Amino acid sequence: MKALEVYYASAPAYEIPIHTLEIKNEKANQRGDADSVIRLADGFYSVREDSEEGIELGLEDSSTAFFRASAFGLSLPAKSVKGKQSLQFQIDNVTGEARHFIDKAMEDGSKVIITYRVYLSTNLQSPAQPPLVLTCVSEKDNIQTVSVVASFHDLVNRAWPKRRYTPTVARGLKYQGS
Repeated sequence: MKALEVYYASAPAYEIPIHTLEIKNEKANQRGDADSVIRLADGFYSVREDSEEGIELGLEDSSTAFFRASAFGLSLPAKSVKGKQSLQFQIDNVTGEARHFIDKAMEDGSKVIITYRVYLSTNLQSPAQPPLVLTCVSEKDNIQTVSVVASFHDLVNRAWPKRRYTPTVARGLKYQGS
């Protein structure tokens, strides 16, 4: 049984889940831009020397990253047999940084990759379950919040095989009648 399942079954008072979002501009990340990722943790944590409030958490590759404290709400995808499932979340847009970040990435034609991780307060070295990696599908914003819908790839409606054999690709497929 996973640690997160044990937590949800017993809800011990000394443990709390820490929900995190990583919002990545794929093109900027490939170029190596320093500001290609925003990492947010739901809640309020300690303050660093540079007066940034957040928490240092371990990633899947055993490295650590700083997640800034933020208030956000999320709605996880329902477990179903449908081909397309979506994660919906809202970030408080007090500084406008999240809105500018997502808008800039979409204007550049870049994919915005959203990674959702859950940690338990007793183990900050690694996520309590494998992360969900999704692609941003839509974004709406107003002065107070940014609403984002991210989705897995639509596997049910994907063509297989991916490469189509047509007469332009494989000339022997064209019928030559007599």
